[in-house]
Amino acid sequence: MHFNALFVVVFAAVSNAVVLDSAKVIGTSTGRITKYLGIPYAKPPTGDRRLRLPEPNNPYFGVLDATVYGPACPQHGPKLGFPIPAAVGSDVLDLFVNTTTKYIAEGDEDCLTINVEVPSEATSSSRFPVLVWIYGGGFAAGNTRMYNGGPIVERSIDLGEPVVYVSMNYRVNAFGFLSSKEIRDAKVGNLGLHDQREALRWVQKYIASFGGDPQKVTIWGESGGAMSVSLHMLTNGGDTNGLFHGAFMQSGAPMPVGDHSVGQKAYDTIVTGAGCTGAPDTLSCLRKVSYGAFKAAVAHTPHTFSYQSLILPYLPRVDGVFLTDHPQQLVKNGSVADVPFVSGGCDDEGTMFALSTLNVTTSKEFKEYIKTLWLPKASRYHLNRIMKLYPDDVEQGSPYDTGSLNALSPQFKRFASFKGDAMLQGPRRYFLQQRAGKQNTWSYNTKRLKWLPFLGSFHLSDLLYTYSGGELQDYLIHFVNSLDPNRGDAAQWPKYTPSSPNLLTFKDDLAGRPTLTKDTFRSKAIELLTQLLLENPV
Repeated sequence: MHFNALFVVVFAAVSNAVVLDSAKVIGTSTGRITKYLGIPYAKPPTGDRRLRLPEPNNPYFGVLDATVYGPACPQHGPKLGFPIPAAVGSDVLDLFVNTTTKYIAEGDEDCLTINVEVPSEATSSSRFPVLVWIYGGGFAAGNTRMYNGGPIVERSIDLGEPVVYVSMNYRVNAFGFLSSKEIRDAKVGNLGLHDQREALRWVQKYIASFGGDPQKVTIWGESGGAMSVSLHMLTNGGDTNGLFHGAFMQSGAPMPVGDHSVGQKAYDTIVTGAGCTGAPDTLSCLRKVSYGAFKAAVAHTPHTFSYQSLILPYLPRVDGVFLTDHPQQLVKNGSVADVPFVSGGCDDEGTMFALSTLNVTTSKEFKEYIKTLWLPKASRYHLNRIMKLYPDDVEQGSPYDTGSLNALSPQFKRFASFKGDAMLQGPRRYFLQQRAGKQNTWSYNTKRLKWLPFLGSFHLSDLLYTYSGGELQDYLIHFVNSLDPNRGDAAQWPKYTPSSPNLLTFKDDLAGRPTLTKDTFRSKAIELLTQLLLENPV
């Protein structure tokens, strides 16, 4: 926050200002959009607040300059864990880099800020529905600066359904998702989710001042952001505390993750790297070391594009507070918020993550990888079933429906199929199957970009159709306004029900309307994989 008595005089009559507590918040207006950026929503998680629950701000006062984004939270990276093969090609490489490594940014521990983008006509009495964006990045990276909510707000105005767009920075990697016995005992697990929850409380307290309706809040995310959205639906016994009223998830659902013990190795690595080995209280020591020392220690732990790929050290895990049980077990037990939701994704969710295992080239090595990292407790029978259901046949692998093409390595398409189903398609289907008929649900699948070598309809690609325009953006805006994606002359999107598991399917024929298909692809494979991971979460 920048407080300056001169601002009070200069900005006293500025129209793009709102009052929060005793403060005047100054934003910027361009055309039909006004943006308020970089507003702190919690006290800086620095010094002794590192690795602690977020603390709400003291009341605002003076003048707050909200004209620039706040810094990203500390990121995990920045290098990919593998070389990009020359066969991928420059065009594909450019798209890959632009949609993955752009998550990496220079960060700062003092990062808990929130942004609000509104129609310029908004007033404190407008009561426009609110769309709260939670970015993805594998719980290791991501920031709000990457996402411009302006086109969504512009389109909502054109549709006669104006919305208020909100996004927040939250702690990621070890700063936000460290897990270990020490973390669980101190009740400071899943800090990034607690940050998001604190931001949602901020929305309830302040969004009306910007023209938003706190009674019409939809939370929306992609990848790790979508998984976060789903976990907000599961925490607190499914009680939302009135923080949101609908959920929209792109490529992410309650995932098969286990308890804190999986993260112990990363915690111990950081303790050693930060020079805290032998300290009587290692957690207290990690709070006292310098930011540089802590961040350098984190850099020696695996990330999304390391060899183990999706078996990440910084996933949300059972902590006894935010998550009292494995997420999919909570779904099974019915600990789910009773709000309408959309959960969809991309046809080739796993291709991006299969790039990290190009050195695994034989069926024997594939089986060993699955047994070691994914299903160490699985029986020989079940492992052999997985091998048959995810066969050593490039024509059945992902990118799907591309025949013998895109076999970047002998096991690439097989890995892409397995990984995409294990962490993304399977959890999405399980969530929908458990909740369809109990609350209003919709699902989609995008098969666009099938022409893209090796990646196909890759994870993240559906964001092109929400942030950059198109039918999915319109469906999103309709949902925020009415908790139903249908409206106007758009192709009708039937609910996902037990008797009719409908998928609104987007194909490369951009001139054609989306079509309806059934969510039954790879049914036996996904059913077995879901069962095994429910019993043995990673």
